[in-house]
Amino acid sequence: MADAAELIDDEIVEEFEESKTLAIEAEIKALKDGDENEGYFEGYGSIFNNKDLGNDIIEPGAFSKSLARKGPKAVKMLYQHKADEPIGVFDEILEDNKGLKVKGRLAMGTQKGREVYELMKMGAIDGLSIGYRVANKGAHYDDKGKTRRIKEVDLMEISAVTFPMNPRAKIRSVKSDDWTIRDWEQLFRDETNLSRSESKVAASAVTKALNQCEAGAGTEKAVIESITKLATLFKS
Repeated sequence: MADAAELIDDEIVEEFEESKTLAIEAEIKALKDGDENEGYFEGYGSIFNNKDLGNDIIEPGAFSKSLARKGPKAVKMLYQHKADEPIGVFDEILEDNKGLKVKGRLAMGTQKGREVYELMKMGAIDGLSIGYRVANKGAHYDDKGKTRRIKEVDLMEISAVTFPMNPRAKIRSVKSDDWTIRDWEQLFRDETNLSRSESKVAASAVTKALNQCEAGAGTEKAVIESITKLATLFKS
């Protein structure tokens, strides 16, 4: 991350004790094809209170000062943390109750931007990773849990990566209109309290209903039945 450190203003550097990268529970959930929307995506570059393989945990609010100071355009979108390989820009970066939510667009007029776009759609590039510097006194160690909890960082870049540090840091779907049954199952597991078996049932019901909608035969009744089953599952 020595190259990435050059992205920070000189007067800010002294306030931060180290720079590193961290990939935790990152996901890209929509990547659109066609017209002016081509290359746009949104997702999460970081999930709060999720431990990575280096035993680091990002706490809510960790990015707030940095984002207020610099805004989304100053946070670089890179490929594999390479400072000489920018691949697009971020239009929105904010903290919500889940983590660091981002909306960005790949540079489709460049070879690298188009390459990353195709690799994301194929699932070959399936992770996001953040590059940052930890503020002085911006982290504390939990001896009992043997983890470091990070409460303030300067966010420098967010990269599309092949191997995220967190094994769960995967892209759920690269096209919002082309979800598989596994995509739906993962969605239900991530966003609800459904168990693995319940998520499979829910995913199967949704997929079946959507397929019948496309086929156009017996659509209304099938969709109603599937939604009813799904609603019953959630209530239980």
